Amino acid sequence: MFNLDPDKTYPKKLYSKSVIRFQDCDPLKHLNNAKYFDYFFNAREDQVAAVYKFDYNDYFEHNMTSWVVYNHQIAYINSAKVSEWVTIISSVIYFNENTMVTECVMTDESRQVLKAVIWTTSKYIDVLTGKKTDHQPEVTKFLETICAEGIDFENITFNSRIKIIKQELKDGTFI
Repeated sequence: MFNLDPDKTYPKKLYSKSVIRFQDCDPLKHLNNAKYFDYFFNAREDQVAAVYKFDYNDYFEHNMTSWVVYNHQIAYINSAKVSEWVTIISSVIYFNENTMVTECVMTDESRQVLKAVIWTTSKYIDVLTGKKTDHQPEVTKFLETICAEGIDFENITFNSRIKIIKQELKDGTFI
């Protein structure tokens, strides 16, 4: 579940690489728009398991709580193409008592060209009632530990954030 080591510093942005598969592309050899979701969600799940040692299923089974997607905002900037290697960067950029926003960014392999950005808003629910509930103290502590810093989520728009990401990629500061 949440076995945070107090002596360890946890990264707030998680990185992984993926190759764009032929079966996920349209006839123009571009990644199908719906498939971006699969690449983002699979990368985030794998990253969280590897880096934070978090297992969604184990957590669900023991706590009978989980996050359910409430909203997505996605922008397709430059096409990802068949057989291309991409880098996917994910992070929690906001949370409160019962909500979490995860940002995933897809770039080319060298993190120079922005391909797509998604914000996924999730609500924390009690699976027995299906109603939203507040994060438990250990969940809040975990989110405090991993939440990206320097993103004023409540005062920034999705499009403004995309402009910032583009500039940071250009400057080499999107770390």
